[in-house]
Amino acid sequence: MNRALNFNAGPAALPEAVLAEAEKNWLNFNHSGMAVMELSHRSKEYETIHEQAILLLRDLLSIPDSYEILFLQGGASLQFSMVPMNLLTEGKAGNYILTGVWAEKALKEAEKVGETFISASSKNQQYKSIPTVNAKTSENAAYLHITSNNTIYGTQWQHFPANEGIPLVADMSSDLLSRKLTIENFDLIYAGAQKNLGPSGVTVVIIQKELLSRSSNHLPTMLNYNTYATHNSLYNTPPTLAIYLLKLVLEWAKELGGLTVIEKRNEEKAKILYDAIDCSEGFYLGHAEKESRSKMNVTFNLPDEEIARSFLHQAKKEGFIGLNGHRSVGGCRASIYNAMPVEHVFQLAAFMKKFRRYN
Repeated sequence: MNRALNFNAGPAALPEAVLAEAEKNWLNFNHSGMAVMELSHRSKEYETIHEQAILLLRDLLSIPDSYEILFLQGGASLQFSMVPMNLLTEGKAGNYILTGVWAEKALKEAEKVGETFISASSKNQQYKSIPTVNAKTSENAAYLHITSNNTIYGTQWQHFPANEGIPLVADMSSDLLSRKLTIENFDLIYAGAQKNLGPSGVTVVIIQKELLSRSSNHLPTMLNYNTYATHNSLYNTPPTLAIYLLKLVLEWAKELGGLTVIEKRNEEKAKILYDAIDCSEGFYLGHAEKESRSKMNVTFNLPDEEIARSFLHQAKKEGFIGLNGHRSVGGCRASIYNAMPVEHVFQLAAFMKKFRRYN
């Protein structure tokens, strides 16, 4: 079969080598006579998978021992609630920087839990940029929350806010493992896996151990970070198949050369598409301001809606999948996460140039 030219925003393309390895072991993992999703989560076979996934994350992202790595379910959307439930103590305010729809959703959930404060926002600019001014945190700030990459608008933090005594919390669902990070600059990072880490179904949380003391014993058991930290994310049955595939993706990333190689590849892919936009003499119009452009999601518009529909129709005929912009903003979007081959990006850029010549 021919692999699709999959530019979906998520669930996104997985590395072909990962899918092939999973297929090879689909019916009989490690001579157990069972598929991974049939293994007991208390078995030695699954325990090895679980521990390897944690160790690979710690290695690839250089996560210090002072942080816990947790595997949860519910996606980033559940973290919108769990973060304030665990960190927003009485008399404090959750501080949020708004850079798109997902940051708005995180704020909305925090408002149900306690006091909140908007530290900065680019909403008035149609979320075309990341706020460049220093965020003004409230005097009673419990934490400062950011969304590191905005899939809908195609913007991304290039330089993160300075951590000056206020815990920095980051939703990195769409760019964790895509570039080098200094983990110590953050106190809590969470990410749904279905962009760069693996399939949907597992959410990775990286949390400073000191923060765990804020989680109240009055919280529901499954909404308390301590439950997962104390039981190595094995209090109940975890999403075992998703964690197995996460492990395979991490192995693939390490074999590729780690974040140094991955970051370089992602910069190359983004440059190919942004050059196609910038050299089109205004035929393609990028949504994001140049200094805030995402290397994960390239968003753009065409001269009018009729031409945009024609572009998407022709692109689909030529095998390109998932180029529609988000329903809330329209236009076009090419998501070029880690597993997207450079060759597919070259093909898209060539198609964009050809379409422009004929239109």
